Amino acid sequence: MAIKAIELLKGSTSNEEIMEVLSAVAADLGDVIEDVNSLQVKPLKGAMTNEVFEVNWPTKNDGHQRRVLVRLYGEGVEVFFDRLDEIQTFECMSKHGQGPRLLGRFTTGRVEEFIHARTLSAVDLRDPEISALIASKMREFHNLHMPGAKKAQIWQRMRKCLSHAKSFCSPKDTKNFGLDYLDAEINMLAELLSEGYQEIGFCHNDLQYGNIMIDEETRAITLIDYEYAGYNPIAYDMANHFCEMVANYHSDEPHVLDYSKYPGLEERQRFIYNYLSSEGKKPSNTEVEHLVNLAEKYTLANHLFWGLWGLISSYVNTIDFDYKEYARQRFQQYWLKKPILLDSPSIIAHDEIVNGSLAPFT
Repeated sequence: MAIKAIELLKGSTSNEEIMEVLSAVAADLGDVIEDVNSLQVKPLKGAMTNEVFEVNWPTKNDGHQRRVLVRLYGEGVEVFFDRLDEIQTFECMSKHGQGPRLLGRFTTGRVEEFIHARTLSAVDLRDPEISALIASKMREFHNLHMPGAKKAQIWQRMRKCLSHAKSFCSPKDTKNFGLDYLDAEINMLAELLSEGYQEIGFCHNDLQYGNIMIDEETRAITLIDYEYAGYNPIAYDMANHFCEMVANYHSDEPHVLDYSKYPGLEERQRFIYNYLSSEGKKPSNTEVEHLVNLAEKYTLANHLFWGLWGLISSYVNTIDFDYKEYARQRFQQYWLKKPILLDSPSIIAHDEIVNGSLAPFT
């Protein structure tokens, strides 16, 4: 249900600034906001880092509703990425014709173009037609020429997150989540997964269904929210997308991950085949299998990164989401899957992993 803007944003320390920016955006679009109370605001669900709202006002000429998106940055999120870099990425994306346009900025957030398309749901990711469209769009995204060194960023980001997690976490959480053992795990993964040739592309790195939109008429896919975007192995981005298929952030328990919904081998093969063939060249079975296997190993890096993300967020973010339980599930999957995917013994007993304790053997 829509509510008055002043009611929604009255708790914001930059409320006056937000209203000034919205008025300036309206003027740029040829409208006039005569009364801030005429603004209608609709909270959009599913965001786990920011608060996102649809804001409407009547246009000057025909009285139709103008729609924009207002994004309020989450607390403490600069731990995970540099906000200035993210804004540069956003603006560069707009120049490439990708995603929404940046309409205005204020201290605690920004105003974006409202995309007239539908945000995907969890079930959409399993639709073969939509999945093929996502695969093709992912390939297009990976081929973008963006600022920054074209090399894997995930390992540096993960080490930075681990350092922050250790500084935020209580001694109890540090022990229970086995943080003191993760330096060695990250170094091991970085060395093992970096062997041989790997294609590096500009990756989204957070390809959950809420960051994918579809135009129902044209069937065009748009990827949004580039906070975690950057150069990485393309297999890492695929692994992230596959891992996100187990989540439903619009359920009664949005933090709960159902790994029985992880895509099977055939579904992953189909996605990667569609990805590789999207530019008109039919891939060989060998090419498909190589990328399938590599992506599966990169799920381990995904579990560690998003486990650390959840743990840190439980200390710095106030959004109603059980971040710590989310982190526990991601770390649990890491320790369960590591022996299978890397043929490497786990330093945590299987029973301890299943029963909720993630503290390694000492």
